[in-house]
Amino acid sequence: MNIAIIGSGNVGGALAQQWIKAGHHVLIGAQFPLSEKNISLATKIGEDRFAVIENAVKQCEVILIATPPEAILEILEKLGDVTGKTIIDATNAIMKTPEPYKTVYHALADKTNAEIVKCFNTTGFENMLNPLYQGEGIDMFMAGDSDKAKGVAKKLALDCGFGSCIDFGKSDKVELLEKFALSWINLAIMQGMGRNLAFKVLHR
Repeated sequence: MNIAIIGSGNVGGALAQQWIKAGHHVLIGAQFPLSEKNISLATKIGEDRFAVIENAVKQCEVILIATPPEAILEILEKLGDVTGKTIIDATNAIMKTPEPYKTVYHALADKTNAEIVKCFNTTGFENMLNPLYQGEGIDMFMAGDSDKAKGVAKKLALDCGFGSCIDFGKSDKVELLEKFALSWINLAIMQGMGRNLAFKVLHR
């Protein structure tokens, strides 16, 4: 796949590295492609993988949003026509919401004609870089109305090494999925259990 990652922080950087390893073509879309933070990531994935947001999106059929949620309204102005493209919302509007929307997913659903899915938001970037615990892949989760976008998200989750990508439900479960992310944050950080902690659904 040709994937544009908007946001070059920990999550965007981790997924970029994993998807490049899996053989996908990845571009990092950034407002300032040669910023100090991006240069640090460029040493791992190559300087040729950075472009301004508009150019990155134009060249790719899959777009991952991994920015602070309040940045989405500015980003939307730079996406251009994304009709039919898949957009993966990996953000969490826990501390700040992208007013007037509850989540980035809702902003994307209202402002674009893209196929949208919420995914890659429920665990820390360390688990994206290495999703194996005792040799077994942990679970990723997704939510949204687009079956096409869910298919893309599932494939990309498995390509990262996750054991499965569990469907949390349609768009009415997007906010619940963000609260599930808060559960990980609560245990890992607020309760001091550490970031090497993950979720896996077990069946009897």
